[in-house]
Amino acid sequence: MKYLLLLPAMLIGLGNAAWTAGFSPIHSKLAPDAFVWADTCNVYVLRDGDAALLIDLGDGSVMDHLGEIGVKRVEWVLFTHHHREQCQGASRLRNTGAKVAAPELERELFEKPEGFRKMDVSLEDRFTVYGSSYVRPPIEPIVLDRAFKTNDTFTWRGHEFTCLDTRGNSPGGLTYLLKQPKGLLAFSGDLMLDGAKMHTWFDTEWDYGFAAGIKALRESVAQLTAKQPALLLPSHGGIIPNPRTQLSEFADKLSRLERLYVRGYDPEKGSVAYQDKVSKPTVVSNVWQVSPHLFKFKRTNFWPNFSLILAENGHAILSDCGLLDERFLDTALEGMREHFGLKAIDAVIVSHMHGDHFLEAHHLREKWGTQIWALDNMVDKMEHPEWFDYSAPIQAYGKKNSDGSRLSGVHVDRSFKSGESFNWEGHQFTIDWMPGQTEFALCLHGIIDGRKVAFTGDNIFGDPDNPNQTGHEAMVAHNSAILEEGYIYGAEYLKRLKPDLLMGGHSFVMDHPSAFIERYRKWSYQMRDAFRTLSSEKDYRYWFDPFWVRAEPYRVSIKQGSSTTIQLHVRNFNARSQQHHIEVHTGPGLAAEPSVLDEKLAKSSRATFPIRLHARTDASPGVHLVAFDLTLDGRRFGERFDCIVNVAP
Repeated sequence: MKYLLLLPAMLIGLGNAAWTAGFSPIHSKLAPDAFVWADTCNVYVLRDGDAALLIDLGDGSVMDHLGEIGVKRVEWVLFTHHHREQCQGASRLRNTGAKVAAPELERELFEKPEGFRKMDVSLEDRFTVYGSSYVRPPIEPIVLDRAFKTNDTFTWRGHEFTCLDTRGNSPGGLTYLLKQPKGLLAFSGDLMLDGAKMHTWFDTEWDYGFAAGIKALRESVAQLTAKQPALLLPSHGGIIPNPRTQLSEFADKLSRLERLYVRGYDPEKGSVAYQDKVSKPTVVSNVWQVSPHLFKFKRTNFWPNFSLILAENGHAILSDCGLLDERFLDTALEGMREHFGLKAIDAVIVSHMHGDHFLEAHHLREKWGTQIWALDNMVDKMEHPEWFDYSAPIQAYGKKNSDGSRLSGVHVDRSFKSGESFNWEGHQFTIDWMPGQTEFALCLHGIIDGRKVAFTGDNIFGDPDNPNQTGHEAMVAHNSAILEEGYIYGAEYLKRLKPDLLMGGHSFVMDHPSAFIERYRKWSYQMRDAFRTLSSEKDYRYWFDPFWVRAEPYRVSIKQGSSTTIQLHVRNFNARSQQHHIEVHTGPGLAAEPSVLDEKLAKSSRATFPIRLHARTDASPGVHLVAFDLTLDGRRFGERFDCIVNVAP
């Protein structure tokens, strides 16, 4: 019982904390010849004589220490899933004779990792949230000797493993079940961490707010619970004895998160009345009038981004212009010219960085001489979206310019600072920073036809008259959407603003919204609470945000034999200073200078560091991944973040 008594102090309750280097026994009775080594992840070692099987590999440092437990050779490494911190040491296996196995559903992620990082993204790219990847493959291919499907069995020296599909934190993750005489061991990858916690949110975010990852994780938890394992051996943190209670608690937390997370309205089948109970039809087909000087598009199952403010002299300003066929747009505007005296469209004010809100802005510029206006923190995301890895960039929509070239960004004619006002045709308007669905968003507000109207983009949608609706749109971390800089801030802002009418994106108009805004505000805090209860980090933002270490540009091209400089943006969320040790891992043909950063960031601060990337003359043409291996105050995260380098001949 000696080792069992040691478990609480050594292995249990540590969350994601780093362990002291060295081997720890797993359990003296259930698994007398099993050990764990921790670096970038937990590496489990099953020993049989002087041979070993490893489950996951981490940074490979375990290979230098196996002799300490009498192991002379590794015969197999079984990866639970593809995340880089599980497998970043795979090069250490070369010429050792060790064989490698991993989930069949993730085979391509191991063997063709460069295929899941694109210079030109589209909305339909696999394993992305509208173009922003949620998978984290290794920077070099790892060729598998065997790939497992669920219910496959694998025998090593008399030890029989059964493979259980436990996707959720990874799209094809497996749990390896090992039946022992005194109980079932479950090597569970990132299914659940000790304390009924989720490893990271951004790995489970599989779609645009429809909860596919959460649902998959819930199903996986149910499947594993039914197996009644005696020990849960996760990829990070402490071993979990008798995990049934924690699995049940985790399932409850996931169910609550899903209820809060999924939109309160039906985005696929909402009726015309559902998106708008205010506007009235006009003589111009599909153009409806909200008030004497305010118009929008409307028809069944039609969700464009377009609101028009018309002045007495025929000049107009738009809030957004996207998701419209240009011929349809031209016909409607000609109708507005004929019947309502439209003479000019002076500007389109873009509500946020997503491409679908300014897809037709360039067309208005060409046809009407319209200027494009935006908040200052949106400009680079609109002009150079390829510099970033955010969801729904304009180039992902495949729109063409008039010359047939691909629309990859638009020039912004005027940028505003938050709080800046302007007078237009007798109307006084203000543009404020109003994050929500994304950090890079604004609210345009002013008095129109005697009412305070706020143009809110995609931040709040729904029916104010329905008390069951909380108004939130998609909750997407890949939008840069930390709640304190997103929905919480936006909700508090709207509560202070007290608008009479909300003009939302995608044709939503919301009248008398004060009670609706209050429900929205309460939801935003409930959402944060749900995330916090699942977070494996003390500050949930490290767990939620995929961008607290971020390269800009995210995508760069380099010719063989040449160099370029990127900026590495690093953020410290803590209310204390923190030491950041970052190694830049490049793979064959590339080099970084500096290759190591050791920097202390002040509390609650950000810093930027230049890194020179060089492609040697023998670098292979095509896409390469560069990873950033991170250690915070001595705690190892591994190659959590990356950027893309395209080498050209």
